[in-house]
Amino acid sequence: MPDPATPRPRPGRPARLNRERIVDAAVAAGNLDTLTMRALAARLDVSHGALYRWVSDRDQLFDLVSEVMVERILPTGGPPGGGLPGGSPDDSSDESPDGARDTDWRPWLARVAWSMHDQFLAVPGYATRLSRPHRHNSEALGRLRQEVVTAFTNAGVAPELAEQSWYIFITTVVGWLAVQETPSDLPFNHGAPRFDLFLDTLLRGLPAREPGAGRIPPGYSASNSYRSS
Repeated sequence: MPDPATPRPRPGRPARLNRERIVDAAVAAGNLDTLTMRALAARLDVSHGALYRWVSDRDQLFDLVSEVMVERILPTGGPPGGGLPGGSPDDSSDESPDGARDTDWRPWLARVAWSMHDQFLAVPGYATRLSRPHRHNSEALGRLRQEVVTAFTNAGVAPELAEQSWYIFITTVVGWLAVQETPSDLPFNHGAPRFDLFLDTLLRGLPAREPGAGRIPPGYSASNSYRSS
């Protein structure tokens, strides 16, 4: 007979489930775009109801994975030229010894893009699902958007064009990565450029400019030298 002095466990989230376990199991499942909640619960060796206390559907599961993705993608220290997003643009710690502000967003954005390449393609189905119209995690992806936009505005790009530059960057990179996850017999998958060539071409065209405005001067290269290790 149970000892009446022994406290009974209170109902709630199972102690053996946490964000890291759920994300690790989802990532190891094979293809995030086709993973079902019941299959994930089976991988975690918990009931569907226990998993439901943490994530009620595939959208919430995708949100959890996105949180981890963004944490891994963004370099520490914030975007160039202004420290962490929301920091004071007059912070002297962002200045070089000669007083010039570090506003070179290109190597920083190249690092972000290479991290997206490595992290997204390590989770089959992630880029494909991200490229489709559906509700995305506003907090996780919003942080990525904020830092990219801040990198552009710190470099003197007008806010509206900084937002346009972000949109061009994220849709183009995610689209390229999603294509890599498609079957190789699709006609547009033949002859796909190397990611370093693709990225160099993309960064040459950024930031967005009004039609007729000057372009990046010849000689600039966003080459593989900026690739994250």
